[in-house]
Parts: sequence; structure tokens; C-alpha cells
Amino acid sequence: MSFLSGFIAIIGPPNVGKSTLLNKFLGQKIAITSPRPQTTRNRILGIYNGEGCQMVFIDTPGIHQTRSLLHKSMVRSAKASLGEVDIILLIVGLEESVNNNEMNIILRLLKKTDKPAILAINKIDLIRKENLLPIIESYSKLHCFDSIIPISALYGDGLETLREELKKTLSPGPQFFPPDMLTDKSEEFLIAEIIREKIYHETREELPYSSAVVVESLEEDTERNLLTVMATIFVEKASQKGIIIGKNGRMIKKIGRNARIEIERIFSLKVYLELFVKVEKNWSSDTRSLRRLGY
Repeated sequence: MSFLSGFIAIIGPPNVGKSTLLNKFLGQKIAITSPRPQTTRNRILGIYNGEGCQMVFIDTPGIHQTRSLLHKSMVRSAKASLGEVDIILLIVGLEESVNNNEMNIILRLLKKTDKPAILAINKIDLIRKENLLPIIESYSKLHCFDSIIPISALYGDGLETLREELKKTLSPGPQFFPPDMLTDKSEEFLIAEIIREKIYHETREELPYSSAVVVESLEEDTERNLLTVMATIFVEKASQKGIIIGKNGRMIKKIGRNARIEIERIFSLKVYLELFVKVEKNWSSDTRSLRRLGY
């Protein structure tokens, strides 16, 4: 039996559980999550190695209408993924309207491609099973999906069915990445994302969208089993810097502590983490700043 492989774009509106699904598939966290939309800013590649197959997932930023330069670059990145993959996996949440602007944009993109498209309806843990059929039926009228599978990315319900459906859709191909490789992202990228996730969880509504994280240095001491990380949090205003630092430095200590615990868990090393905060005015609307900060 020939080896099966392929690239799969995970697309969908913001905040429908794309990153949660990827992490669940891989059995390890490589994409950050938060209750806020537009948490994922970069395309993240996750590699699943199964029996006789390799699925290379591309977790994309949520597709949405926006005027922000940062968010426009995120949406461009998500749309570009459709031309680079073999299968499209569209994730929607139960709370999504089948006729909202984001879904209309996505459906127009799907109609321009002849690639297999599988729809996963997420968050079925929030609904009774008998109420699912009308939702499935309404989506089946929107596009000729190869299959429609109800799932709960959070609890893992339906994921085995989805995995089998994806495997059936793969074509014979090579093993693109070594079997022990989970992502193409660097350690610096993953650590910066973890720090950014903690900012999302700990700070007030508007601040996460004005913050970016850059790991300035990363040193591993194998004798002491210690990873030393220096990272800078960039914000757009002095007032935001004050929020990140917090009264008597409490907020930045909390962000640092939570990030350190997670980095230690993922890398199985003791971690010394030092965080700095800098103001870079209007970085999210400046092309050069966006590039320098990795967007």
C-alpha cells in the first residue's frame, strides 16, 4: 500500500477553534489560543504522522473584513494558503451565521478552487444532537463539500472521523518532513507566541491587538538543563506600556510567570525568562515595523 501525504489548509472565520483543532490533532500545543478573535497572526505549519500517512496542516489567521494593515496582511496570508495545499479544511462554529460577511468571503474563495473541501462544524458540545441536522443541511446547500463532519475540537469528539476522512482524501506522495518533526516554526517563534498568548489572557480588551513579542536571545545550558530567554514586548503607546508592566510590576511578573511555566512544560527544561517592554508608535499600521516584527 502506497504512502499518503498532502498539505491541508485549516481555514475559517476568526475564533472558531482552528488552532485548538490543530493542537488536538498533533497531541501537543504549537498554536496559541485565546477567547479573542484574530489570535493567530501567522501561518503555522503542523505535521501529523499517522500510519502510512503524513498530513501537513497549515493553520491560518481567521478570514474577515478589515481595514487594519496588520489584519489585512493576516487575511492575505490565509487566502494565499489555498493555492498551496491539496485539501481545504473549513472550520465553522455553531454560533456562525451561514450568511454572514466572513462566510460569504470564504465561500467565494472555495468556488474559485477545485480542491477537495471538507467542512468541520465545531463546538458540538454546546448543542443537542437533534439540533445538528438542520445546521448540517443549511451548510450542504452553500457548497458541494466532500464531507461535513460535526466535531468538538476542545473535547476531541468527531476528530477520529475527521482524521479518517482527511486520510481518505490524501493522494499517494512522499514523506515531506521527518516523523519526529511537529512544526517548521523555530523555538524563538513558539516562545514569542506563548508570551503573546499570556498577554491576551491577562490584559484588557484593546491591548493584545497593539502588542507584539520578539525573542531577542535564547541560550540553552545543557549542564544545568536551563533555557535563558530574553524577550521584548512591543506596544504602540506609553499608556499601554504602563498596563503591561502593571502596578509595582505585577502584570509583567504575572505574564512572565505564566509564560515560563508553559515554556518549561513544552520544552522540558527549566526556564529563566526576562521580559522588556518597548513603545513603537503605530507599529501595526506601519509596513516596515510589521516586517521587522515578523508579520
